[in-house]
Amino acid sequence: MKETETEIIERAIAGDQMAYRMLYQIHERAVRGRVSGYFQWKADVDDVVTESFQKAFQALGSFDLSREFRPWLLTIATRTALDHLSSIQREDEKKEGILHKASSDGSEAVQLTDYTPEEEIINDELHQRLMGYIDELPSLYKDVMIKYMIEELEYEEIAKELDLELNTVRTRIRRGKQHLSQMMLRGEIE
Repeated sequence: MKETETEIIERAIAGDQMAYRMLYQIHERAVRGRVSGYFQWKADVDDVVTESFQKAFQALGSFDLSREFRPWLLTIATRTALDHLSSIQREDEKKEGILHKASSDGSEAVQLTDYTPEEEIINDELHQRLMGYIDELPSLYKDVMIKYMIEELEYEEIAKELDLELNTVRTRIRRGKQHLSQMMLRGEIE
């Protein structure tokens, strides 16, 4: 008799490493499919897939066995992709800042990347899709998420600019990410 997914999850919760491997094999393709549209590089997709499974497996003990596993896992994957996308954008901003500083000092600016026209179109489409989702956020989260994800400001800078408490900014960013991931899930499914 074939084992149900719930039984596999129960074995994983009990610490059975083979059950973890089975869950990974069953759902890896779906997770990869969900996050691959957000990134230009395969290495980023691989990182997000790995991190998504790590987060899911760490939280498996709190998983409600009466629910379906895949939507729960894909929500984790979407949130992980958004977090990873934010960190990439912050890194790019730092690089641009270094280049800007170098060129304003009179020294030669170094070209860090050369994008093909196709890559630029893909990046523009991803940016437009993200902007569309951010536009749909409730106004309570919209301003904070624009400053965080688009302007790439630190929490403290956002709090100062919007005259908010630091904890309020943290909460709104966390909830804004949750809203974004839910919208993205609906957008991928429909």
